[in-house]
Amino acid sequence: MEKQLQHFEYLVYNDITGLDDQDVWMLKEAREVTKHAHAPYSRFQVGAVVKLKNGETVTGSNQENASFPVGLCAERVALAAVSSIHPGVEIDTIAVSYHNLNGDSSRPISPCGMCRQALAEYELKQSTPIRLILGGLSGKVYVVSKANDLLPLSFSSEDLGI
Repeated sequence: MEKQLQHFEYLVYNDITGLDDQDVWMLKEAREVTKHAHAPYSRFQVGAVVKLKNGETVTGSNQENASFPVGLCAERVALAAVSSIHPGVEIDTIAVSYHNLNGDSSRPISPCGMCRQALAEYELKQSTPIRLILGGLSGKVYVVSKANDLLPLSFSSEDLGI
């Protein structure tokens, strides 16, 4: 038997003021994009801003549906938009924020499992890391250097023999 250890490092900022100007802009924009969410059931509005390697940005917000499995998370909406509008352009950074209309919005949240899988697939596809900036409407901010760190032992095309 061999014991393996999986860990990752990420940066924790006390608030948005510790970030560089570009990251501040992206997180503030993600906070604004939460207003475009369609979240009448959870009342948990999420916004994502994607910065591409060519400097363009694309946004996405969560879109719920009364038939709950039909809804989409902000991260996957943004990833789909990138693929549709800017096919083949690599993703540099994604900022994600949220507004919880039922309570507090002052701590970072992390992408759900389905979004983590989608992000890992995009990283594998483009062969470069996707940086994440995660924060609420206020409070601490997490910066993760590569999205795949959030999904250890991820399932990929290699598992399919592709």
